Amino acid sequence: MAMTRTAGEAVAKVAYLSSHVILSIQPALTIDSEFSRHLQGYSDIQLPGLVAEKGPEIIPLRHNVDPLLSAFQPLRSGKLVAVTTSSSVLLSSIPHLYKLAQYPIVLHVSLQASPNPDYSTITAIRQSGFVFLQSETLQESQDLALTAHALAIKSGKGVLHFFDPANSRDDSPIQTEDRDLVRDVLGLDSVRAIRVAFSDRTSLYVDDGRRATIAADHSSVSEESQSEDIVAHDASSRTLLEKNSSGGGSSVGSSVRESSADSRPTVSSATSVESSTIRAVTSDDVYEFVAAIWTKISRITGRSYQAFEYTGPENAESALFIFGSTGMFVDELGAAKSSDEFAKCGLITARLYRPWNGPQLAESLPASVKRIAVLEQIRRKTTKWGPLLLDVLTSLRMGSSASGSPLVVGHQLGYIEPATVHQALRGIFQNLNSDEPLQNLEVGSREGPREPPNQYDLAQPKVESAYMKILDQVFGERLYLANRLDAANVGLSATLAASPEYGFGSLLARSDHRSRFISEAKHAAATNDFATDVPRSWLSKWALNAEDDKLANTIAPEVISRLSNDGSRLASTLLESKSLFFKESQWLIGSDAWAYDLGNSGVHHVLASGANVNMLVIDSQPWSERAVADAARRKKDIGLYAMNFGNAYVASVAVYSSYTQVLEAMIEADRFNGPSVVLAYLPYNKEDDSPLTVLQETKKAVDLGYWPLYRWNPDNEENSEPNFSLDSERIKQELEEFLRRDNHLTQLMNRHPTFAANLSESYGTEVRALQKRKAKDAYDSMLESLYGAPMTILFASDNGNAESMAKRLGNRGKARGLKTMVMAMDDYPLEDLPTEENIILITSTAGQGEFPQNGRTFWDAIKDTTELDLSQTRYAVFALGDSHYWPRKEDKHYYNKPGKDLDARIAFLGGQKLTDVGLGDDQDPDSYQTGYAEWEPKLWQALGVDKVEGLPEEPPPITNEDIKIQSNFLRGTIAEGLADTSTGAISASDQQLTKFHGTYMQDDRDLRDERKAQGLEPAYAFMIRCRLNGGVASPSQWLQMDSISSSYGNETMKLTTRQTFQFHGVVKSKLKSAMRGINKALMTTIAACGDVNRNIMVSPLPTKSAFHRDVHHVSATISDHLLPSTTAYHEIWLKDNDSDEKQTKVAGDAVIDKEPLYGPTYLPRKFKITIAVPPHNDTDVYAHDIGLIAIKDADGKRLEGFNVLVGGGMGVTHNNKKTYPRTGSMLGYFPASQIHLVCEKIMLVQRDHGDRQNRKHARLKYTIDDMGVDIFRSKVEELLGAKFEDPRPFEFKSNIDTFGWQKDEFGMNHFLMFIENGRVEDTAEFPMKTGLREIAKVHKGDFRLTPNQHLCLSGVPDDELDTVKEMLKKYKLDNLHFSALRLSSSACVAFPTCGLAMAESERYLPELITKLEGCIEENGLRQDSIVMRMTGCPNGCARPWLAEVAFVGKAYGAYNMYLGGGYHGQRLNKLYRSSIMEEDILGIMKPLLKRYALERQDGERFGDFVIRIGMIKPTKEGKTFHDEVAEEESG
Repeated sequence: MAMTRTAGEAVAKVAYLSSHVILSIQPALTIDSEFSRHLQGYSDIQLPGLVAEKGPEIIPLRHNVDPLLSAFQPLRSGKLVAVTTSSSVLLSSIPHLYKLAQYPIVLHVSLQASPNPDYSTITAIRQSGFVFLQSETLQESQDLALTAHALAIKSGKGVLHFFDPANSRDDSPIQTEDRDLVRDVLGLDSVRAIRVAFSDRTSLYVDDGRRATIAADHSSVSEESQSEDIVAHDASSRTLLEKNSSGGGSSVGSSVRESSADSRPTVSSATSVESSTIRAVTSDDVYEFVAAIWTKISRITGRSYQAFEYTGPENAESALFIFGSTGMFVDELGAAKSSDEFAKCGLITARLYRPWNGPQLAESLPASVKRIAVLEQIRRKTTKWGPLLLDVLTSLRMGSSASGSPLVVGHQLGYIEPATVHQALRGIFQNLNSDEPLQNLEVGSREGPREPPNQYDLAQPKVESAYMKILDQVFGERLYLANRLDAANVGLSATLAASPEYGFGSLLARSDHRSRFISEAKHAAATNDFATDVPRSWLSKWALNAEDDKLANTIAPEVISRLSNDGSRLASTLLESKSLFFKESQWLIGSDAWAYDLGNSGVHHVLASGANVNMLVIDSQPWSERAVADAARRKKDIGLYAMNFGNAYVASVAVYSSYTQVLEAMIEADRFNGPSVVLAYLPYNKEDDSPLTVLQETKKAVDLGYWPLYRWNPDNEENSEPNFSLDSERIKQELEEFLRRDNHLTQLMNRHPTFAANLSESYGTEVRALQKRKAKDAYDSMLESLYGAPMTILFASDNGNAESMAKRLGNRGKARGLKTMVMAMDDYPLEDLPTEENIILITSTAGQGEFPQNGRTFWDAIKDTTELDLSQTRYAVFALGDSHYWPRKEDKHYYNKPGKDLDARIAFLGGQKLTDVGLGDDQDPDSYQTGYAEWEPKLWQALGVDKVEGLPEEPPPITNEDIKIQSNFLRGTIAEGLADTSTGAISASDQQLTKFHGTYMQDDRDLRDERKAQGLEPAYAFMIRCRLNGGVASPSQWLQMDSISSSYGNETMKLTTRQTFQFHGVVKSKLKSAMRGINKALMTTIAACGDVNRNIMVSPLPTKSAFHRDVHHVSATISDHLLPSTTAYHEIWLKDNDSDEKQTKVAGDAVIDKEPLYGPTYLPRKFKITIAVPPHNDTDVYAHDIGLIAIKDADGKRLEGFNVLVGGGMGVTHNNKKTYPRTGSMLGYFPASQIHLVCEKIMLVQRDHGDRQNRKHARLKYTIDDMGVDIFRSKVEELLGAKFEDPRPFEFKSNIDTFGWQKDEFGMNHFLMFIENGRVEDTAEFPMKTGLREIAKVHKGDFRLTPNQHLCLSGVPDDELDTVKEMLKKYKLDNLHFSALRLSSSACVAFPTCGLAMAESERYLPELITKLEGCIEENGLRQDSIVMRMTGCPNGCARPWLAEVAFVGKAYGAYNMYLGGGYHGQRLNKLYRSSIMEEDILGIMKPLLKRYALERQDGERFGDFVIRIGMIKPTKEGKTFHDEVAEEESG
């Protein structure tokens, strides 16, 4: 039998079994309450509930976000709601409690702060209309929790069950409540009646006029709701209620007031019985319900309960009535000696505190009791007499027991140390038995322990520090945060001092103080009380400019200096407040809790005051469907509210969307003379969420218009500028459409707040449904004119394969005489499915065996329905998947799971199978086509169209080679696509061609699913890659790149592993402008991508500037020589269509270009060249199609020639052993003067002999392996007319960057700085982009990008060294205090922009390294370089196959792990583990790093070590990459 050990656990279990929804209120989402850990545990194991069969919905809520507001929506939907909380939320929730008391809700309240909780929180809300139950022991907490839920169901009223957890802390474990007992006591039939009674109710009014009501015979539970139809019957309805709501004689004292609250006049109508039989629930009804529930519990368990529990002798003359923590008193009374004053004392506690049953209290007392000591544990005393004292006095001095009633003496119970309980009881009874006992005698310490155990420390959530850091960056010493958490405020609790309300008051006081100080300064300047006249003039100057932040803060130090030198008494007096000479930037920090009650919030007070106060209101609510759907909980729009005041600056910002806009808003808010409200979005589910999670949530909210970025500045009118600026570029058009729609719906939504969410949400849904219906009807209409059997083909496809297959099948069906219709599953009206004669379903597989996005709605609808009769429908299913894809071996059942599930579900619904489900497997020789080729003939045979003759010949699919040859030398229809404003995309063929121009079309994958769900096209944008020979840029070019990234991109730059700039997030309308901006910087993007020679890489070589110049000159020669000749780039991107310049057509009758080197089809695949300078292999010379190893002359100072490597390449396809990475093969040595011709001839051999049929086999590495190195060399030599010499000796010692300051042979200084994964951006912690921009404005040398994604500031003369160092320090760019593992790491972009990514890379690798650095430190490896690389897919952009340890994305969150690469970049690694998660990675790496630290040999590198100890076999050449792996790649 399961045992329960704490009251929190007991209550949580009962609530879980007895509720549809549980609001779990916690101090923070990362900090468990005493209930939440248990609730989550039950949910994790999918424990069935009794009320909710699959378990209740558990909604975690922070205590400071008006949590009880979230109860209304589920309650009004007919659901039973429970709340688990500490008492800290009750007082602030009083406005809700009066309404919630009329609903069947249960609040389980743990009194805080234990072990000395304040019961005044309970007494303060005793008249709210709730029923109050109190438990003390562990068993009572379990039974009374059950009582609370049963009572809520039976009465329809709210029940509040409260307890002090310290009372039962030492109780022995009890048996967990039996499910059968819970079911019996709850009465599940009543639960169903409640749901029926609630679910159809609608009303226009805030509280619905609802009262808990009951049928006169108690046979059913009803509800009353106000409606416009009954307003005329107000008087009669009131009379009816008044007649039926008398409480009888049992409610006396304070209970009279409470019962009247239950029966106050209201307009009502019954919903389930005749109105004449309906009356309000009274106190008597509650007593009867409670008695019945306790009788049932007693009958089953033997445990009895009464409204008032008396324990002690039957002849006791004295009794204690305790409203507080009773545990220690019970123990002490039980151990009392006969000589003790309290030896024959009784103890009274209230189990049912409200409604108060006075007569039962009198009945529960022995007639012998003459004196009663009432102990109230109330710290915040607001009345002379305690509430319980008044209850007891009223009960015992009214009615039949009034004569001869006991003497009642009130006491205030504070904290009592366990050792002093005996002494405290003696004091109580001495006072009670005295001739004139003192009323309100205090017993114990009022405050209790200063630091109660397990109390939650008030702290700012970690993620919210971003905005605080930006404020610090912008305003520095001028910043004053009125409610800073760490501020010292004498006499105030940290919670109060950190509240926005306190902060606003302190700001007003501070402003008044400064105003007085300015007046005092003006007065002082007019006196002669200074020792000299110097301070007077400076004071006058300061006083005139005291409100101008720039001038005041400039003058202030001078004034302070003069006053300090003066020495007079007046000077000393002014210096006592010298901080007031500075004009501060004053800020108040608030939270989104303000958005629920604007009238009572700090926002209203600040705006109404007109004070010059800046508010930063941080909204942490993630964008979610549940929040949108909860109409009762929809936040008010603080921004709109503030703008309507007309006197305030308003901005809506999001640091994870636009850092620049945050800076602009904060600066503008500070300059605005009046109230400023900056709404700052920072969504998180838990306070310790990773920045990646916050980023993804922010992007969804901003992109979908949930959180628009804007600024509203009333001062702009004076400058004839618009007040409103919308800064979220992507949603401008969509927001305008939303506003137009909002105008039509606003009045309806205001009149029907409950419907508001449904109206706004269903608008798009209805449009989508209408679109589905019109599309289907149009298809049906068209097919009516055709002959043959109908065949409907539905597809679900993410990457296009299933869609292409469905369309091809549809065309083939038409050719066979069938009437075919093809559409996405989600576009199909499901209600038509039973009418289909033949339906074919084709689906690919996404995620963990999930449906693709455009099939999920279809599947969600069909998987749970039992209403579709498909007995007249014939069907077939084909599924596409990868049998080796799954992250774990035990997940192999995910292979083609959507197709298998569809097949089973359609069969279950009665569908007649045409043929067995077809399974396409990417592992088959022809991928999924192998299985399809077997499945399709069986389908035609089942349909009776397999013998059709004269079928037309299908055109072959269009290949990349077709696209290139038809493009007219890379023109295609790019110009027309750019001019098309109906979409953010371009055509598929143009997407291939734009790569040659240096740009890829992508979409934001963080937003893909959400935009699909909203019926929007993907968030298309373009990546632009520059062609930057050797990675060298001038300061002016750096500034231009910085400007382009901010003006046209996503405000970041990527320094790539190909040593160039890359921009992301450039929307189509800005693409041409960005290209022109790059051209103005004397740079280009032509041939940065595509099937041509791409950007040429060169070692940065900061210590050998002359040699670097030689090598760089050769690279420029090669680059220019191999550049494509087409003029299409200039025509499309650079010509001004509005100028008089003669235009060249870009399609149709275009002027035909010539490509002397490439020809019209260019190369079979991309072509990469790199140059390394020994001993540094920092360009990974072995990984490229051509690798040139620079050889110095005899003097070792200048360039002589190159060793030539060919056939390197990184691209691989998972599980396809025909693809593999390869290191370059040595051809020999060639002089530098002819090396550009060598590169040309190698490229020409590849052009003519590379595989143009299979792009996965088209790289030079496969050409060489197919041909053999010797034959390939001979073909190159034949074209050259010369032979390669034997390679010259060389040695590589490293392939990582050398960080820090270095001097070259000319005395110039170079600083190589760490840019993690090449991402140049501003963050709250690190203003990197701003710092590099400021340095570029003064720097006169070069910026050298490194192939490892870092940056070298080159050519700093000694006389500028100090200035540059200061700037580097100011912007934290000089920080190299990182672990060698981090400094040696590299990652590709991957999510969210790369369309090929299977897993995170750039955004995840830093987190993984952080989790390994503790182990690194422990084992003394902080300074030991280990080359670690990560990519999101196997295409190898970060060259992972050469790393000592690499992680290559396999699925989201899953990676293949590779070990054994050469530290010098000379050896490939090999697969160690397949498809492992973070937990597995850490489990492997931590012990391995420890072993490396202990067992390595002198100078042994990590990659060599894992081979020596036998963990992995060495990879000797690319063709053996898949041989002898430690684990076969699979699921």
